[in-house]
Amino acid sequence: MEKYVPNMKKKYDQVSKELVGEFGYTSTMQIPRIDKVIVSMGVGEAIQNKKLLDSAVKELSQITGQRALKTKARKSISNFKLREGMEIGAKVTLHGNHMWEFLDRFMNVALARVKDFRGVNPNAFDGHGNYSVGITEQIIFPEIDYDKIEKISGLNVAIVTTAKTDKEAKSLLEKMGMPFRKS
Repeated sequence: MEKYVPNMKKKYDQVSKELVGEFGYTSTMQIPRIDKVIVSMGVGEAIQNKKLLDSAVKELSQITGQRALKTKARKSISNFKLREGMEIGAKVTLHGNHMWEFLDRFMNVALARVKDFRGVNPNAFDGHGNYSVGITEQIIFPEIDYDKIEKISGLNVAIVTTAKTDKEAKSLLEKMGMPFRKS
């Protein structure tokens, strides 16, 4: 029986060979790879309306195909009426085939549905080879039903790589198909 391999994983196998040629790696362990993808959604209004947090968890679960985890406030902020331990967000950490499938849908389907899309910011690397992109509307994902959403809200997608430098990570993501904005 043949084991299922996502398309993006197959593409990575080809890209890794190109990266060896570009950066001259001597070991296969030096080749940068995508380690995990973290999709998170902050719901500040959940302090007054718990229903918004439940809908955020449901929407993240639909988008990623994996159950979302509610996140809690780390410290109290009196100006926002926020207490330590209150649930104010949701996140999903994706590994393996789930990660590859999400990246495929994200890069090839969802980003194409963004209004006036000219590419993602090429300078959103953190200095350690990780990339973060903010999405202003969760409705760009085809899994979300327009009629059943409580409120249009944004989400963050953090792509964690094993690359040592931002240049290596950018080259990896570019070759994988991330549509970076042309300067």
